[in-house]
Amino acid sequence: QSQLVESGGGLVQPGGSLRLSCAASGRSLDYYAIGWFRQAPGQERDGVACLSSTGGFTDYADSVKGRFTIHRDSANEMIYLEMNNLKPEDTAVYYCALKDQYGNHCYLNAWYDIWGQGTQVTVSS
Repeated sequence: QSQLVESGGGLVQPGGSLRLSCAASGRSLDYYAIGWFRQAPGQERDGVACLSSTGGFTDYADSVKGRFTIHRDSANEMIYLEMNNLKPEDTAVYYCALKDQYGNHCYLNAWYDIWGQGTQVTVSS
């Protein structure tokens, strides 16, 4: 059973915004690298954004740079993905993930140990 629970997905018009949340109950996020991924129908799961455990390093897919922001609330064990200026091509199931590794790095690939079940984001007029 996943210990990560995503929420905040839904239907939004192009140009709109959504904030995805991921509850990481029982995890001290200061010791985990964090990632957000997405998978569109018929496509592979792709990395969208990541944040190192130190909080000092982030990385974003080129397609979302300047529009998406990853951040965390360690005190409340929550992870967020702020998504602005959404486009139809952002439509996908979005997943959060954790890697139990302390350091100033993260990766946009299947490096992570723990995955959520996903939340659907649909961008359409």
